[in-house]
Amino acid sequence: MDLVTFLVLTFSSLILFSLWRQSSGRGKLPPGPTPFPIIGNFLQIDVKNFSQSLTSFSKVYGPVFTLYLGSRPTVILHGYEAIKEALIDHGEEFAGRGHIPVAEKMNKGLGIVFSNGNRWKERRRFTLMTLRNLGMGKRNIEDRVQMEAQCLVEELRKTEGSPCDPTFILSCAPCNVICSIIFQNRFDYKDKDFLILMEKIHENAKILSSPWVQVCNNFPLLIDYLPGSHHKVLKNANYIKSFMSEKIKEHQESLDVSNLCDFIDYYLIKQKQENGDFPLKFTLENLETTINNIFGAGTETISTTMRYALLLLLKHPHVTVKVQEEIDCVVGRHRSPCMQDKSRMPYTDAVIHEVQRFINIVPNNLPHAVTCDIKFRNYLIPKGTTVVTSLTSVLHDSKEFPNPEMFDPGHFLDESGNFKKSDYFMPFSAGKRACVGEGLARMELFLFLTTILQNFKLKSLVHPKDIDMTPVVNGLVSLPPPYQLCFIPL
Repeated sequence: MDLVTFLVLTFSSLILFSLWRQSSGRGKLPPGPTPFPIIGNFLQIDVKNFSQSLTSFSKVYGPVFTLYLGSRPTVILHGYEAIKEALIDHGEEFAGRGHIPVAEKMNKGLGIVFSNGNRWKERRRFTLMTLRNLGMGKRNIEDRVQMEAQCLVEELRKTEGSPCDPTFILSCAPCNVICSIIFQNRFDYKDKDFLILMEKIHENAKILSSPWVQVCNNFPLLIDYLPGSHHKVLKNANYIKSFMSEKIKEHQESLDVSNLCDFIDYYLIKQKQENGDFPLKFTLENLETTINNIFGAGTETISTTMRYALLLLLKHPHVTVKVQEEIDCVVGRHRSPCMQDKSRMPYTDAVIHEVQRFINIVPNNLPHAVTCDIKFRNYLIPKGTTVVTSLTSVLHDSKEFPNPEMFDPGHFLDESGNFKKSDYFMPFSAGKRACVGEGLARMELFLFLTTILQNFKLKSLVHPKDIDMTPVVNGLVSLPPPYQLCFIPL
């Protein structure tokens, strides 16, 4: 058999196998566009704006439909009702983590974000308990965030009102908060090791949201056999793990059972107490991956939200004025904002909620998977099937938020100007896989942004109408375009 014949037979077999796999499952799954062999519906999707593609498909197939991203079926949930029914009403059945090959290559089933099963439950339970023990939602964590907010202000003062790109400075503050929780120390903003760590975290967030990585996730064979930015992601992840490994070694040498100070201490004690029947639950490699997950989620999402917030405030200066008036009235200029102020600052609270709603930072959530065969809205979804929940369809629902494409703090205010909650506010997802650090994230956004606006006037380098809000990438995370502004001391 010559090479050409062999290749033709191999390719034909792949097509037939792909067609068989797709046809064998389509009768049970929700409807959707007809997939091509091997590549599925990939050519019908805009990888640069996956959210918009999902919205278009939902108009044809309804709130529950199936796409083939490659040869694997993925069930899409679109709209508040379908997503609530899955993540909250059937939370246990939809609590699996979906297939993300590049992330799986980095995490190897460890950590809390990309793991599954009982080990995931155990790690998540431990992480939540430890964060609470360390003061998440309490005064001592608030003190750390307030202190970092003041360090942030001092760093912004050094710009002396000159134009600057806020990306790096705004990333330092939340990263230092995580550092203080994980290994009980913060870094100077000029520290060399800190600068490299920040660079790796930021670069990975950008690469993981790129169209190329979306292609790799849909066609995993490309990961090992083609060059590309996905290799840089793996290299950066290994650097971050090595950085954390050094911190863990330092903690092992100085561990004091009677004085547990940070996340690593609590983990090492848990490892010592671990039952011999479960030797793989609390390994050091698992600790490195868990810390990596916490840094990735707790640094880049907060800094990105703050960058977007400042850009929106530059574009809507009348909103900035109203927030600063509320800060002057409630907080004044002679003390730091605190969380007790929040209940008396409904407009500021509404603005922060509207920023998160409008920017829609994780447009399609991290993928879920069903943990068992489940009948959902008269469809049978087999165990292990990946499920994508369109958070865009909830945060930009026109019935709940009139003119959802417009930035309007009034979406979270009632007729009397009081803050108004909404069940549709899901930037942290919902259900069993909701963000572990949601409480900390809310605290950081409020304290960082109010402290900045208490101390500075924001000055744009261009007219507000010329400010572009279009994300530079819109894959895993939606990232704002680069911009400069001036922080003018008040």
